[in-house]
Amino acid sequence: MPDDAAFAAVLDRFVKIVGENHALRAEADIAPYVTERRGLFPGLSPLVLRPGRVEEVSRILKLATETGTPIVPQGGNTGLVGGGMPDRSGGQVMLSLSRLNRIREIDPLSNTITAEAGVILQTLHDAAERAERIFPLSLASQGSCEIGGNLSTNAGGTAVLAYGNARELCLGVEVVLPTGEVFDDLRKLKKDNTGYDLKNLFVGAEGTLGVITAAVLKLFPKPRGREVAIAGLRSPQAALELFGRASERAGAGLTAFELIGRRPVEFVLKHLPGSIDPMAEPWPWYVLMEISSGRSADDARSTIEEILEEGIEKELVGDAVVAESLAQQAAFWRLREDISDSQKPEGGSIKHDISIPVASVPVFIERAAPAVERVCAGARIVCFGHMGDGNLHYNVSQPAGGDTASFMALYRAMNAAVHGIVRDLGGSISAEHGIGQLKRDELAATAPPVGLELMRRVKAAFDPAGIMNPGKVI
Repeated sequence: MPDDAAFAAVLDRFVKIVGENHALRAEADIAPYVTERRGLFPGLSPLVLRPGRVEEVSRILKLATETGTPIVPQGGNTGLVGGGMPDRSGGQVMLSLSRLNRIREIDPLSNTITAEAGVILQTLHDAAERAERIFPLSLASQGSCEIGGNLSTNAGGTAVLAYGNARELCLGVEVVLPTGEVFDDLRKLKKDNTGYDLKNLFVGAEGTLGVITAAVLKLFPKPRGREVAIAGLRSPQAALELFGRASERAGAGLTAFELIGRRPVEFVLKHLPGSIDPMAEPWPWYVLMEISSGRSADDARSTIEEILEEGIEKELVGDAVVAESLAQQAAFWRLREDISDSQKPEGGSIKHDISIPVASVPVFIERAAPAVERVCAGARIVCFGHMGDGNLHYNVSQPAGGDTASFMALYRAMNAAVHGIVRDLGGSISAEHGIGQLKRDELAATAPPVGLELMRRVKAAFDPAGIMNPGKVI
């Protein structure tokens, strides 16, 4: 950690911008900001700044550029690739956006909401609900993740199938540049062809080009009917065929189509109290399907029943249960959302957030299993994800009773095996979690050379001093 007097004086200048009450220096106070949920990227920082106004963010970044001080922006610290973590040098200052937490405006006629970066996703959901609208970005971490982080990582979630990812839900942004300049593009326009779409340089950039401080986001009318069902199937191929029939039958009303293997269900039943097996007998695979209707509850119910009846008739579905209450709907969704937490007691887990063309999902699953076994005999595959948009969380838990350290030492080899198949199928090694530190080197090794060079030029143009979240993405 830098300990010279000049560096200490620079830190004091940062503190004066936000005030002593909003600057954290004690190791115990800083600890939650430099510890991420997977424990893969522990960091060190001498200071956490918690600005409450955009003008303070501007002054912080201007000073950082002048003094060459690296800044690491952070939202709710729910990231999974180390994108919001400082390095171990002790010379990077953390910038928490949590105090920028105002909802500036809700416009039901325009179907927009303008929110600051530190607004928690669930808080935004609640505000939309009060306006008889929905904000469809839905994540397991929505009780603690923040809008700025959702946009910076281009978060996906369970509703991408119908509504798109964070980038598609964003109409405008307010961004503080490394120079301290504020780019105010908080517009509600759904059509705008006036030059380059600058906002999309910042959405998904993981804080490497500037700091998103606010955004205009799309809202949607609340569905008049919503039905949730779980179906048991024998194979991913059957799930793919069911998805095709559901898409034809429901169109845009198919708002979720999640694929879940039997092992993740068993982990949830084993480790999370109150979990209930959704069916009388186990199935190798499950589909969690949601149908929404703008017309009526009866319309949603009849549509989901028709899809499942056709699936059973065509022998795609072995059994199915349609939720009979809001509580049962929530229980079905908890079964899906609790999968990640249920893996932790099973020891080490090597995770893959990949996307492939939807039609290739069964092929990927068939090819990946033997590849995993070759890297580590007895490793347990925990496969689940958003089949409707081709995004799978293809996680691999250590062999039962195995040594965690030995298994985690296989991280690179396992990634290489799984990601090799992904690339063969024309897929992506990062669907919704971002690049951060975890996938930075692999991106550099596998991205098209011209594309990588263009990203480097953009980075140099926006951040010539190299102070914005260094060591992430590129």
